[in-house]
Amino acid sequence: MNKDPLKLIVAGIAAAYFLWCAYDPYQWHLIDGVNLLIHEAGHIVFRPFGEFMMIAGGSLFQVIMPALFVGYFSYHKKFYSAALVLFWVGESILNVSVYAGDSLALRLDLIGGEDTLHDWNYMLGTLGLLPSTEKIGGAIRVLGTVVIILACVGAFRHAERKDRGEGIEM
Repeated sequence: MNKDPLKLIVAGIAAAYFLWCAYDPYQWHLIDGVNLLIHEAGHIVFRPFGEFMMIAGGSLFQVIMPALFVGYFSYHKKFYSAALVLFWVGESILNVSVYAGDSLALRLDLIGGEDTLHDWNYMLGTLGLLPSTEKIGGAIRVLGTVVIILACVGAFRHAERKDRGEGIEM
C-alpha cells in the first residue's frame, strides 16, 4: 500500500514531540495532566489489593490505561492508531521514571503537599531498594524511551493509505 501523507505528518509530529519527552522527561509535558489524573485514580482502583498495591497502583494504572487502548486498536487491526497511542504509553513510563528516580531526593511537588506519602519512596523502601533508586529510575526511563522508539517505527510503518480513502484510524 502507499503511504498516506497526512498520516506521515502526524507520525512525524508525534515522533518529534515524544522523542523530546524522552530527551527531557523532567519537563512538564502536555499529556502529564492526564497521566496525573489516571495515576491518582489508580490508587483507588488498586485499593482492594492492599496497601502496597494501592500505592503501586497509581504508577501501574497510568501505564495500564493507555496500554489498554493500544490493545484495543491492535485487536481491531488498526495498527497505525495503536502506534500513536503507544507513544502515550512510552511517555507515561517516562513520567513514572521521574517519580521513581525522585524516591530519595523527594524534590517533586506532590498533590497533597510536603506531608504526602511519596509512592516510590514507600515502595522502594518497603522492598529494601532505596539505595538502587538511580538505577531503577534509569531503567524505567530506558524502557519508556524504547517504547517511544517502537511507537515511531510502528507509526511510520503503518501510515498506509486505505483503499476507500479513509483517514486516520480511530
